[in-house]
Amino acid sequence: MNQLLYSKLNSLIKVESSIATSIGKIQLDKPVMLASGILGISLDVFNRLYTSGAGAVVTKSLSTEPWEGYPNPTIFSVKGGGWINAVGLSNPGAPNFAKMIEPNQNVPIIVSLVGSIPEDFEMMIKQFENCKVLAYELNLSCPHVAKVGLEVGDDPELVKKIVTTVKNTTVVPVIAKVGLGTSNYLNTVSTAIDSGIDAITAINTVRATAIDVETQRPILSNKFGGLSGTPIKPIALRCVYEISSKYNVPIIGCGGISTWEDAIEFFLAGASAIQLGSAIGDNWIGVFDEINKGILQYMQRKGFSTIKDMVGLAKKS
Repeated sequence: MNQLLYSKLNSLIKVESSIATSIGKIQLDKPVMLASGILGISLDVFNRLYTSGAGAVVTKSLSTEPWEGYPNPTIFSVKGGGWINAVGLSNPGAPNFAKMIEPNQNVPIIVSLVGSIPEDFEMMIKQFENCKVLAYELNLSCPHVAKVGLEVGDDPELVKKIVTTVKNTTVVPVIAKVGLGTSNYLNTVSTAIDSGIDAITAINTVRATAIDVETQRPILSNKFGGLSGTPIKPIALRCVYEISSKYNVPIIGCGGISTWEDAIEFFLAGASAIQLGSAIGDNWIGVFDEINKGILQYMQRKGFSTIKDMVGLAKKS
């Protein structure tokens, strides 16, 4: 039965639709998550987002020790939408954050980790052994901090060692967050999959800069930062489509998503869930519920009973 006929038949039948989804072993009641790097590491904020419709929250990327990040200015608004940021992965360090997680907290937390060598990740994961963690997301793609992020993701051998070490250290699902570096990002995806990764998040922010014409100098203190928001959505969508076309791996779409229509596009391209970052502005309390409702209404209108029914449909004739 083709999709058009399927939709027409189901439009005549009351379809029970659910926005619950799965990303490999990871189960979510709702498909929209908080992306890493947004709203810091406040458990109070995490709770508010969860009760407002977030299926899970991803922490800021944590390092082995506290990082102060870069001095101001660290963020710049791009004309037409989007942001360039170079915060510098400021964070309290994995050991300190692990102490903040309450044993019985109900919020599904995905801990984002950043490091330079396998031992960094092994050390950090051990800090969370007694914490309730839904998954770990390995930041292999930060575009503006030296010796971590993209420098790691561009080195397939290092990616292999890190993923293998992490998988041998924990039974908790592990996600690799990939971005666009100096090498083909699909090599990073392929290596991570071969090394046992459970899922892929695509993509991180895109390396960019901005210059003040009056001072004739870069605006950000670090000169370069990561472009996020609406401008990168077509790039992120293309990457999700490419990954899902080439590999059989669960995918989380991330990059420029701000509406339910955007979310649906990512599902159709091959993602099973999505993350929001820059879209969390003035309406950050309501954006999750707004997108969830839009997804559900679309599913009911089109006759889809589950998110899985939509995943990858754009690739089918």
